[in-house]
Amino acid sequence: MTLSKNLINEFIDVTSSAAIATYNYIGKNDKINADRAAVDMMRSKLNKIKMDGKIVIGEGELDDAPMLYIGEKIGSGDGLRLDFAVDPVEGTNFVAKNLNGGLSVMALAERGNLFNAPETYMNKIASCKDIPDNCIDLDFSIEKNINNLSDFKKKKVKDIIVCILDRPRHKDIIGKLKKLQVQIKLIQDGDVSGALLVSDKKYNVDLFLGIGGGPEGVLAACALDAYGCFFQGRFLFKTKNDINRANAMGINDLSKKYNLNEIIKGDSMFFATGITNGDLVKGVEFKNNIFYTETLVTHKNSSINIVKKEIAST
Repeated sequence: MTLSKNLINEFIDVTSSAAIATYNYIGKNDKINADRAAVDMMRSKLNKIKMDGKIVIGEGELDDAPMLYIGEKIGSGDGLRLDFAVDPVEGTNFVAKNLNGGLSVMALAERGNLFNAPETYMNKIASCKDIPDNCIDLDFSIEKNINNLSDFKKKKVKDIIVCILDRPRHKDIIGKLKKLQVQIKLIQDGDVSGALLVSDKKYNVDLFLGIGGGPEGVLAACALDAYGCFFQGRFLFKTKNDINRANAMGINDLSKKYNLNEIIKGDSMFFATGITNGDLVKGVEFKNNIFYTETLVTHKNSSINIVKKEIAST
């Protein structure tokens, strides 16, 4: 099934309204209420749409936040049967501290075509489109991935730019990158937006890698699929509870490496509205009693990859 382009404006309204709902919490050090406001608005908007929708990737368990929970039914109950991945506030700390990179994010596909990801961590690697087979891989060493990418892009190793979350768990990887003398772009949070920096040359990032949220990996994969980019992910199950949740979702091979076409199938749409300014889109602005937003939109089957500006009166 091909998703109609006519749906785009309807779904832009969902993430745009969720982003606007956080406006009064930006910079207030209150990430819980910022998240709750976005969740409540996103749920309200989704429930007004004519569709048989279901949340397959919700937000919440790891952050103990208000949830659009996995399995929740949304929409009118009739019409298109769609699965959703949502993150009403990607980068809650960015919003709470008024730092760059806060987003309201949503992806959707036909029922059964969006991977049902457990709320656990995922080891990820992503790069630009047209990467040849066996160029980069989660199972390759850091050195091999960097050298292969250098050869493919015809760039010196010292000119390769790698984006990675600034986390203690990445100490060894960052050490190897420094030894190779590549350029490193450290991000504090928001690995959906971090992964998307490989989608366009203008962002000047060659490779995204490291361990982040599994649900965020699926959200990023949906957009990267529309761009024709490369992505692989492997879930990391550290506790018995993690394993039980994965088994309940039908994941039995706990060490499986997932390629892009195993995470998102068929047609898809992705929406990311800026809450605070970032590399991808500008944040919410309020001028003369009018809200202004920017939303990154991808639609795979129509090859739409655009930023749309929206205006909403108070």
